[in-house]
Amino acid sequence: MLMEHNVPSDVKSTVSEAEWNTRVDLAACYRLMPYFGLSDLVYNHITARIPGDDTRLLINPYGYMYEEITASSLITIDIDGNVLFNPNEGTYGVNAAGYVIHSAVHSARHDVNCVIHTHSRGGLAVSALSCGLLPLTQTAMRFSPVAYHDYQGVAIDLEERKTLAEDLGNAEAMILRNHGLLVASASIPQAFNAIYWLENACRAQVDAMACNTELHLPPQDVIDKTAHLYKPETRRPYGEMEWPAMLRFLDRRDRSYRN
Repeated sequence: MLMEHNVPSDVKSTVSEAEWNTRVDLAACYRLMPYFGLSDLVYNHITARIPGDDTRLLINPYGYMYEEITASSLITIDIDGNVLFNPNEGTYGVNAAGYVIHSAVHSARHDVNCVIHTHSRGGLAVSALSCGLLPLTQTAMRFSPVAYHDYQGVAIDLEERKTLAEDLGNAEAMILRNHGLLVASASIPQAFNAIYWLENACRAQVDAMACNTELHLPPQDVIDKTAHLYKPETRRPYGEMEWPAMLRFLDRRDRSYRN
């Protein structure tokens, strides 16, 4: 059992049932990331909208590792990153500078309820390739066409939000050149599923390119058909069906994220 930080035990009683359920799912999402090589020490963020309120979001306390986050420790902020409720007051706050990327997406995309940004190994590698993400695998074709955003330095400049939103457009997945990956999804389960498979697509590409042999690319019509079949409205929103299994995966290991 992980040692928990000293946060109030009554957070559940002070928020709505819908918010508490979102807190549990978001804490679960954070806890899942390290199991699959998607965390970066105490850095990066996963943000989620509080149901019924486009202006309020949940975010991790800056200084927690992902494996330490619980439903009660999450901080409530507004769309501009201002802290509205912090159960960790006086000990941990919000990495406001790192929130630039998330505020850009949440402000521009009202269909997006969860944003995940990573500095994962496969994503970092592909972000540094001029070719970007190639449609080498079914997993990669799911995201075709993926969006791209050129590196402008550490994301502390609020002016970058405009180009971030423009480059993302209506895409679910974006590669931040020389930086990492981002997914913008309709729900927490869908976002986790998307970042898991986007990272795996990047890892598969790096492995294939390391073989130093000719790569085989499917024809464009097949790529387009595959991408269409992965659209949420075509068959199902990927991640929702899988989410209960992911929660069971966590519960078998450590249920403290629910606290």
